[in-house]
Amino acid sequence: MTTIQPEGENLRKAVKWISEEEKAGSAKTHKKLMEEACLMFNLTPMEAEYLTRSYKETS
Repeated sequence: MTTIQPEGENLRKAVKWISEEEKAGSAKTHKKLMEEACLMFNLTPMEAEYLTRSYKETS
């Protein structure tokens, strides 16, 4: 099974953090988690767009 890994270290950390929050049963929406991750990990606009698109595709 192949796993797609984003290139930037901050982006990887953001994806991991969102995943951990969801596993922990966070009541926050995907959108709220992504917004927080963008700020927390200082993602560039391009990285934020990648994050948004990748979650839309998996939903």
